[in-house]
Amino acid sequence: MGRRRQPCLNILVFYVALAIRLQICLRMIDSSFLLAFELICSSNILKMALYTESLSTPPQATRATCFDDGSYKVEKKTIPKSSNSDTPNPPLYIVYPTEKGTFPVILFLHGFSIPNTCYCDLFEFIASHGYIIVAPGQTLFELLKGLCAFSAIGDVDNAAKAANWINKNQGENLRLVLPNDVSPDLENVALAGHSKGGKAAFALALGHANTSLKFKALIGLDPVAGRDTSNRLEPKILNYIPQNFKISMPIALIGTGLGDDGCCGCFPPAAPWGCNHPFFFNECKPPVCYFVAKDFGHMDMVDEWLIKLSGMFVCKTGKGSYADMRRACGGIFVAFLKTYMFDDAEDLTAIVDSPDTFAPIKLDPVLWLRS
Repeated sequence: MGRRRQPCLNILVFYVALAIRLQICLRMIDSSFLLAFELICSSNILKMALYTESLSTPPQATRATCFDDGSYKVEKKTIPKSSNSDTPNPPLYIVYPTEKGTFPVILFLHGFSIPNTCYCDLFEFIASHGYIIVAPGQTLFELLKGLCAFSAIGDVDNAAKAANWINKNQGENLRLVLPNDVSPDLENVALAGHSKGGKAAFALALGHANTSLKFKALIGLDPVAGRDTSNRLEPKILNYIPQNFKISMPIALIGTGLGDDGCCGCFPPAAPWGCNHPFFFNECKPPVCYFVAKDFGHMDMVDEWLIKLSGMFVCKTGKGSYADMRRACGGIFVAFLKTYMFDDAEDLTAIVDSPDTFAPIKLDPVLWLRS
């Protein structure tokens, strides 16, 4: 994958977000997180390891091909807003296989202030396995509006608009921007998001905005619900009650081991304790998978240049290979979706049974509650 130029506006958006983080860096996490911790420790998170040990599994695979590059060549394009277009959340960023076929779709919601194009390497890896990724963008005005209101309601509404755009006229909008022989499979659509976008994805799945598109699976990539337990973003979806989410589709959560660490001893965590992945997992009903990239940080799955920049100013980063981190996250996407879209659990079973053997990074814990 070649080096890509980043638009000046992307840098401006990133530094606006950085300025806001500087204003809140002295905030202390509210002591109410202790109650949340007590709840989570008595919940299904700690029980799940015992439960999954008793589940019968097929014979162990010799390898998990989901971590290899896929067989499809991929292309990417940006769809800007035009005067006669109903394209939502401009610019839309779409990554897709170039070969003839009908492919599942992933609606991916970006993290706070992160340009949607900064997941390019991750998206290209997933698309090479035969998936179309649609990633809505964000205007500078929408970013500032969300900051002033300290809310994710606009993000959830915009996600619903993007979903409805995909589904309009049985996928006509999406087909028009794809090559003639590449089609979306609207029977197999996944909803996913990173950081604040992960929280927005859960909120959309919980019905906080209306969409005509039916999702078959939900993936949270280190989701974040707010800056501390008493300052959770609206709509507030974490209630610290085990298996409280009323979501009927299969869910996968990918967390990071360093996401709740501050940066340089003065910046607050990007994924603070009490608002991060274990608390989302605590409220998920089965079927649900849970993976934690133990040695990596909250931004370590985005493109390389942004990892380095955020590691200096925003959040703690890991010491391992970021390419391996992206490959691990992408492989989990592929294995999970193969299981719940195509009834092929070989790769997912291999990862859960022997994560140290198959995964390119350290995953701990690894859990799969099937029913």
